Amino acid sequence: MANSGMGHWLKKASPAAFEASDKNLKKTLGVKEMLALGLGTIVSTAIFTMPGIVAAKHAGPAVALSFVVAAIVSGLTAFAYAEFASVLPFAGSVYSWASVVFGEVFGWIAGWALLAEYFIAVAFVSSGWSANFKLFLSSFDIDLPKAIGSSFAAGNGGFIDILSLLAVLIVAVLLWKGTRTTAAVENFLVVGKLLVVLIFIVVGATAIHPQNYAHFIPAHVPGTDFGGWQGISMGASQIFLAYIGFDSIAANSAEAKDPQKTMPRGIIGSLIIATVLFVTVSLVMVGMFHYTRYADNAAPAAWALLEAGHPYVSNLLSVVALAGMFTAIIGMMMAGSRLLYAFGRDGLLPAFLGKVDRKGLPKSALLVLTIGAILIGAIFSFNELADLISAGTLIAFMMVSVGIYKLRPREGKDLPNPGFKLPWYPVLPALGFLGAAYIFFTLDRQAQVYALGWFALGLLVYAFYGAKHSKLEKDA
Repeated sequence: MANSGMGHWLKKASPAAFEASDKNLKKTLGVKEMLALGLGTIVSTAIFTMPGIVAAKHAGPAVALSFVVAAIVSGLTAFAYAEFASVLPFAGSVYSWASVVFGEVFGWIAGWALLAEYFIAVAFVSSGWSANFKLFLSSFDIDLPKAIGSSFAAGNGGFIDILSLLAVLIVAVLLWKGTRTTAAVENFLVVGKLLVVLIFIVVGATAIHPQNYAHFIPAHVPGTDFGGWQGISMGASQIFLAYIGFDSIAANSAEAKDPQKTMPRGIIGSLIIATVLFVTVSLVMVGMFHYTRYADNAAPAAWALLEAGHPYVSNLLSVVALAGMFTAIIGMMMAGSRLLYAFGRDGLLPAFLGKVDRKGLPKSALLVLTIGAILIGAIFSFNELADLISAGTLIAFMMVSVGIYKLRPREGKDLPNPGFKLPWYPVLPALGFLGAAYIFFTLDRQAQVYALGWFALGLLVYAFYGAKHSKLEKDA
């Protein structure tokens, strides 16, 4: 173990200790499974909703550029993730990496930020699934009673969102059965979802009207977030939420086969494929109808197909979109349970979270994540959850970008050589940090305040529990 000599808060974790602790996790995930995890989380409901929403509210036809900007910012960090994951393939991703290169308290801060992402993301996507399923049921004149149709956070007389609860429980049961079973279901759902995305592109392309691309970047409307670079930038900050799924790949790196090759290919490959699909779907959608037609439209892709005279494809898209949203819940619940496991493994949270069963599954951590996500979904509204996810993730992204400067000098010395090296070092990590910081400061102010409150709570947990029970401290 490396000790900086500057007090407990700067003590650095030993990679060998993480490796020994993670040996009980089964290495069952290859490149195919990692790509499915990444694409399943990134290409979730956002691909069928965000292009229309962002075009109408912020960017017009230039929504495709918003996706490109968000992809560039995410990509800068994804390169850093790929290098870290190939050198340090441990459960907990950024938490474990920061503990090794900066010290335990920095690892805790990064991990605490990601923990918010996972708890909130599961609640967010399950709430979105519920909203889409209720929309689907309403087409058959089926409406749920208010008491079980929405959570009390929505403020419309609801008590519990039974469909959101059901979605989380279904995924929890699936994960309970094991990683191999979950990966098989994930692969099947991702393939089905990608096929429907391609069908939308092909069918939608036949209904494109070139005049809808006129004034591709609309003029900025003073006093608003619409048009010009302001609109593209604001659109990118909203879209950024869709791209954070590659972190779920890194969180499962302890279960990867040949992680030095598997992790970079899974992380970078899923981001590239997702970006191509996002941009293409955006161009098709704004080409089919003028972007103003998508204002206040909760299901723009399905609506566009229906309006263009393709009802069967529209219904198919709606059904597959519902099934495909499970892939995002699976990815986030897998990643979140592995992070909680890592905290328990190292004594920063109660030890029962760091236990695995005889199949190598962290079931206690999965149970806590399931309960937490259900409670968060009941407390916060759908719109509040969206910005909260991005806030925690962006702070972790900034730490990973800066962490490369501490990782690179140790590679091939006390740490393994990477299977992938981030290009254009030392410029690219700095750009990644600045890009994530820029997106963070464009977020809603309420989300920033909530993020600071979450960090304050995290530091209290660390001071009064984690620092006293840390295995790193006991080893010292």
